[in-house]
Amino acid sequence: MTRSIWREGTFRASFVTDGTVHLVTEFAAFPITDLIGYFSGEWELAREIADVGGNPMGRATGHATFTCTDDLLVYRETGELHLGEHRGPFIRTLHYHPAGGPRAAVHFDHGGFFHDLDLATGEWTTEHPCQADWYHGSYRLLGDRLWEQEWVVTGPAKDHVIRTRFSRGPARAGAGSR
Repeated sequence: MTRSIWREGTFRASFVTDGTVHLVTEFAAFPITDLIGYFSGEWELAREIADVGGNPMGRATGHATFTCTDDLLVYRETGELHLGEHRGPFIRTLHYHPAGGPRAAVHFDHGGFFHDLDLATGEWTTEHPCQADWYHGSYRLLGDRLWEQEWVVTGPAKDHVIRTRFSRGPARAGAGSR
């Protein structure tokens, strides 16, 4: 099972076997000044879903696209979800309302507020209540073509961790604006 460990602005990807943590690689946070420039375009996504003890529950793979329309950055993800015995497509849309430079207010596609976002340092933590459950989220920019998002969900109805890694191919003109 992959685990994320944070230490003073550094992300370490690691895995655990027999209780031993093995360091795979280390990334410093990747600060940005242009949220629209960084996110715009297409990303591949790989998602792991585990219980809070780290036991795998499911996974998903697919694509995410950020499209700028007027004063809105529209996030749309599609792919295939494997959750227990379930196999099937998934789709999600969020609206990022840019607030200058590396900042945005993130809303659900129905218009409800989700969370604020400020990636000036390349990392951000946030929270969101959902009925009686609580979502604790983090964004980590790991480079101009790699970022991660993690949600630890706790409460009476949910108790799991959702970790998604976003990546894209070789640099393209205008991509990865800091």
